[in-house]
Amino acid sequence: MTDEGRGTPQTGTIRGHYIVCGGNAIAHRLIQELIEQYEVPVVALVPDLAREHGPRIEQLPGVSAVVESATITEDVLRTAGIGTALGIALVDATDQENIHAALTAQQCNAEVRIVLRIFNQRLGEHLERLLPNGIALSGSATAAPAFANGALGRPNSVQVGDRFLYVAHGEDIRDNQVCLVADRIDPNDLGAMRLLPDAGSRASAYIELAQRVGDEGPIEIGRRQDPAPEERGQVAALQALTSEPPLPIPLWKRLRWWGQDALRYFTSARLRMVLTTALVAVLVGAAVLWQHSGSLGWTLYYTLLDVAGAAQPDMPGQELTGGAAGRAAQVLITFCGITFVPVATAIVVEALASGRRGIPRAPGARTRDHVVVVGLGNVGSRVAALVHGTGVPVVCIERDPQARGIEAVRALGLPVVIGDGPLAAQLVRARARHARAVVAVTSDDAANLEAALEARAVRPDIRIVVRLFDDNFAHLVYATLGNVASRSVSYLAAPAFAAALMGREVLGTLSVYRHVLLIAELAADEGSGLIGQDIGDIEGPGGVRVIAVRLARLPREYLWNYADRARRLAAGDRVVVAATRAGLARLIQ
Repeated sequence: MTDEGRGTPQTGTIRGHYIVCGGNAIAHRLIQELIEQYEVPVVALVPDLAREHGPRIEQLPGVSAVVESATITEDVLRTAGIGTALGIALVDATDQENIHAALTAQQCNAEVRIVLRIFNQRLGEHLERLLPNGIALSGSATAAPAFANGALGRPNSVQVGDRFLYVAHGEDIRDNQVCLVADRIDPNDLGAMRLLPDAGSRASAYIELAQRVGDEGPIEIGRRQDPAPEERGQVAALQALTSEPPLPIPLWKRLRWWGQDALRYFTSARLRMVLTTALVAVLVGAAVLWQHSGSLGWTLYYTLLDVAGAAQPDMPGQELTGGAAGRAAQVLITFCGITFVPVATAIVVEALASGRRGIPRAPGARTRDHVVVVGLGNVGSRVAALVHGTGVPVVCIERDPQARGIEAVRALGLPVVIGDGPLAAQLVRARARHARAVVAVTSDDAANLEAALEARAVRPDIRIVVRLFDDNFAHLVYATLGNVASRSVSYLAAPAFAAALMGREVLGTLSVYRHVLLIAELAADEGSGLIGQDIGDIEGPGGVRVIAVRLARLPREYLWNYADRARRLAAGDRVVVAATRAGLARLIQ
């Protein structure tokens, strides 16, 4: 195997195929998605068949050909059959390398559809203007909200028009929900879950039945009355709000966090100690002056002048100002005021020397009710930014001092624990005992599980969200650790990449435990197969719920739970669907 690439002999005979470039988890899952859900021929272009997911990709059944190459050049793309390919996905390497490969692919085949993973979303927007058939997606941006919201204990949402869709479970389900998403939910056996069960597009009657009182007392919301043994378990439903689900945080906590952030912004721990000591001394001196003067106004006047160093000493024979205690207080206040000038200078110098918000610092002793993010890769840095954006404090842990995410959290002023020491010690330094959640999002399943177990050892009831690729492993974690939620970046992102590669738009993904619900908008245009179908035709085979319709004559208006299920779609109509991966694949083909 050479750096220039080596393909199987069948590569040159394939037509109408799709090329997936990469050897990471997203490439692995994307190839599976295209083969199993869309049933299209796939050529895998892997940097190294001996590393990462290369061995698994090589063993995937249904792969038309495998090409190994450390770099993506024009010769390698031609070996992979770029001239006759319908699409190419670039889901590995750096932004610059993916852009170079995308431009090369377009030169080789001007009609090929290009989907590339790019971290810099702003750059991706500009790139889409240069590539007529190109779409730039960010796997970390697609998956990060699910991790962030899992840590915050609130549902992840997808915006459709002026509404936000999210999945509600059990007692949180309202009778005006959009549709039933899943039943038979047993966290200990997620394989028994039915996503989008055959219960019609309305579930009001279903929920009403669950709320009735049976012979043995109230039935838990979200459970059927007298269900069969194989159908026991909670249900989940898709609901819509006119604003994103709020995060309930008391005002006093927000003010406390704001104060802590302000202190970290301007000062280090030593400077804060000096300022606190001086401020306490000034307040004690002011209290002594107030006791002797009896006037708050004169006390403030004397105190401010003394802090500014403008105090006038009493002359011999002059009446004592507040007695000996008052003179001592003025001396104390004056000397403390003098310390404020060099401290303020040190603050300015520190801020200018260490960047807009200073270098990453370890968390202070007052850090509480925060979220600990373990791993500052692409996903970790985005999760930290999303949680920080809600106002909740964040503390990060990263073993590699050169990780790219450190610069991102540095710009936000977030405290970071850096080092290659034992993870248990790092969690203690990150004050995990006082945290509300720990999110482990490294690229190593074993490291993430270690973080979860160490976090439980520090505090058994803490909320834990871990990144896990292997489904079987995740199911065992669910069954063994009750308060752990797992997410897979590739499982969340791959369906969006696959749909984009097939020419369809996915608005977002919603997690139902380890399952993925896709929210997509499809246009009834020539060649789509939707023209002439009604809602019953679309939903009939299963795996799809039509949640809104946009008529060609009302392009800006979303008609939710469209009542006329027999009306056939005309050219220009659009439908918004909630679908499983298989259901969306059926609609796209």
